[in-house]
Amino acid sequence: MDQVPKNRIVPCNNKSINPAGEYVVYWMVAHRRPSWNFSLQRAVEWAETLKKPLVIFEALRADYKWACDRFHRFVIEGMRDNWRRLEGSKALYYPYIELHVNAGKGLLSELARRACMVVTDNFPCFFLPRMLSAAARHVPVLVEKVDANGLLPMQEADQVFLRAFDFRRFLQKRIIPHLFTPPEPDPVAALSMQASPGMVSHLHERWAPAYSFLDDIVSCNLSRLPIDHSVPPAEAAGGFEQATATLRTFLSNSLSEYDALRNHPDDNATSGLSPYLHFGHISVHQIFQEVAQHEGWSPDRLAPQTAGKRAGWWGMSVGAEAFLDELITWRELGYNMCWRRQDYDAFESLPEWAKETLERHKFDTRTYLYSLAQLENAETHDELWNAAQNQLRREGKIHNYLRMLWGKNILAWTASPREALDVMIHLNNKYALDGRNPNSYTGIFWCLGRYDRPWGPERPVFGKVRYMSSRSAREKLRLSEFMEKYRS
Repeated sequence: MDQVPKNRIVPCNNKSINPAGEYVVYWMVAHRRPSWNFSLQRAVEWAETLKKPLVIFEALRADYKWACDRFHRFVIEGMRDNWRRLEGSKALYYPYIELHVNAGKGLLSELARRACMVVTDNFPCFFLPRMLSAAARHVPVLVEKVDANGLLPMQEADQVFLRAFDFRRFLQKRIIPHLFTPPEPDPVAALSMQASPGMVSHLHERWAPAYSFLDDIVSCNLSRLPIDHSVPPAEAAGGFEQATATLRTFLSNSLSEYDALRNHPDDNATSGLSPYLHFGHISVHQIFQEVAQHEGWSPDRLAPQTAGKRAGWWGMSVGAEAFLDELITWRELGYNMCWRRQDYDAFESLPEWAKETLERHKFDTRTYLYSLAQLENAETHDELWNAAQNQLRREGKIHNYLRMLWGKNILAWTASPREALDVMIHLNNKYALDGRNPNSYTGIFWCLGRYDRPWGPERPVFGKVRYMSSRSAREKLRLSEFMEKYRS
């Protein structure tokens, strides 16, 4: 088994490994999958080096912002898949679901008390960086966090990229070596020490493992959990099994026409993978490998010029090139921002030209003004916008093109650009399965000028920020089936 690249590993504290510990802990918080996972692979490396068994600890807390039935069900379905996959392995899988706020407090520290060290996931967004920093202070042993987010390690870039073109050119120059060092498809297969349930049984009385939840997800009672029950589970099921099935359906049915059809809601040609990427149920490495295999691709088809062009560099079909640009360039551009700037979700992180033009037009008269409640309930004059919001509320997603239009109209219909930003973040993070993620923040902030350029003519409210309208969208997109389904 190849070693995890060093530039994917970051120590979270200055504490030492305890060689007398009973086991190594992998604390699974973001890369929630048993395969194609550098974090898990690193934990296996340590377990083998120290000649100790491995405990895989996956917890679901109840008090994170926007916690709801939709997100909990999706994560729990992923935990079920992990349990089933790991049950016959030499690792011990310890799933824990908080039944009360703060019920899990102290569990990681107690688990780590008998551990040699802890490996966890390096996710640069939402509450996870703060949670990891706090945990690393209290845990008595070394804690490492590992980047398994993208094809390019986040540490590879030492700057914040402000344009997709510049990042794409950088990526084309630097990504090739990383294509040959993917994570292992089955890292736990390399374990030689068998973990015993008795190693952590002393914790079960206070922190009972969630096996009963995972054993019967259909009948598990989410209503007894202290989370938001107004956002129901979406139709899409979570877990790496469904993630892989979704990927393969996309490759078979939609990849070849992705470039031509992806913007048309009626054609439903998008991949549907963003929720699984967000919750870590599938790896971008696995997706890339399966796309490459589907295309019959080999590295000798790469273009010799690294000019930052959107199409043609990979040497794949038009559909595959377009998909990889979204999957790699645009997705990892967002991770670059969140990794390098702690204020990635603040108005102040916008480009100077965007802040200046939006501030200059913040007092412009709005033709329509809507409250948060009206927007949340899809009670506007615009049927297309209402349909997009209805899709978000019901299914936890908005069609990719319409999400841009959705955000632009929120800018037009709220009292100020800062209020528009707050509304977009709240609605997206409350309802979207792929919210609370670097990629979704990219989409939100793009509506306000991030990764874009000034546009003319200068308009009321928008200033030099790119303008989009529902009328134009209805003229150029195939929307009849979408409107019929989501109009009300």
